[in-house]
Amino acid sequence: MGAASSSQPVSPRASLRDRLPDFPWDRLEPYKATAAAHADGIVDLSVGTPVDPVPALVRQALTDAADSPGYPTVWGTAALRDALTGWAADRLGARGLEHTNVLPVVGSKELVAWLPTQLGLGAGDKVAYPRLAYPTYEVGARLAGAEPVVYDEPWELDPSGLKLLWLNSPSNPTGRVLGADELRRAVAWAREHDVLVVSDECYLELGWEADPVSVLHPDVCGGSHEGLVAVHSLSKRSNLAGYRSAFLVGDAAVLGDLLQIRKHGGMMIAAPVQAATVAALGDTAHVAEQRERYARRRAALRGAFEAAGFRIEHSEASLYLWATRDEPCWDTVGELAERGILVAPGDFYGAAGERFVRIAFTATDERVAAAVRRLAE
Repeated sequence: MGAASSSQPVSPRASLRDRLPDFPWDRLEPYKATAAAHADGIVDLSVGTPVDPVPALVRQALTDAADSPGYPTVWGTAALRDALTGWAADRLGARGLEHTNVLPVVGSKELVAWLPTQLGLGAGDKVAYPRLAYPTYEVGARLAGAEPVVYDEPWELDPSGLKLLWLNSPSNPTGRVLGADELRRAVAWAREHDVLVVSDECYLELGWEADPVSVLHPDVCGGSHEGLVAVHSLSKRSNLAGYRSAFLVGDAAVLGDLLQIRKHGGMMIAAPVQAATVAALGDTAHVAEQRERYARRRAALRGAFEAAGFRIEHSEASLYLWATRDEPCWDTVGELAERGILVAPGDFYGAAGERFVRIAFTATDERVAAAVRRLAE
């Protein structure tokens, strides 16, 4: 009795935290301080956060909907669902979409982190994602108590216990684009083994040397959405990272279950943001304008880093350059920080990235020009 009574209860909060790795970006803080001490200020290329203005028509839609005293719905307004299905049909080539095939979410990171839990996964289940990948895929598996598994090619995975297969094209961090043949093979393999495919396509509208295709395109999925969900976001295409607006498109049965779960959890996009999302999805001019900005910055940074001795791999899409000088990534981070340039170490995205850095081209034109000057010194 005495031994039992002296033991301390286990805190569920502490045990959940113990499942997770340290937050990787905290390790970058000393290098950020070094870069910030540069006489001309920091050039922060470490995080792909938008810096350009929110499009005027989106801000106007937000303002017009500001008088929204009532609760929004988790599924969103009919106008929002119309906008989501219409955009997915036009941009992704997805066929036969109904409102049941779409679901708005509160930013894509929230979705990635909590999807395994919302799918009911846990001990004994496996969640697979690319060997080089956004770290939140692993975090989501660990939050659910499932086993995270990395892959080089999805069809080489052991399907035993595998419940969720993440695809990511264009890739964060590498910018690699999976072709229709690769996506088709992955979908066929997953369907054969009854594995849900969730394709993170948040950078799909940012192809530079390739034309990314959605997992929901008929050439990939055969016209059926069964077992497939695509994740999309307005953070990058429309500079709406601060609005937390993203959405899912795909299998109505899967999204219907998620809708009911998210209703219980109150996971709803604010009503003014829903209206802003409708406006953003209905306009292509601002998307083209933003692409031109990024293309210009990408070209300037790529040329400067290559001239400084870096090799760029993949990077055919997304908002990043995947670069190496064939040295440990933290050595590269440290040397660039001395020049006032902050980049992300490749090992944030897996051990396979330990000799690479990820360079975002989301800084302003002025800061990009500063980086180019410093790299030439």
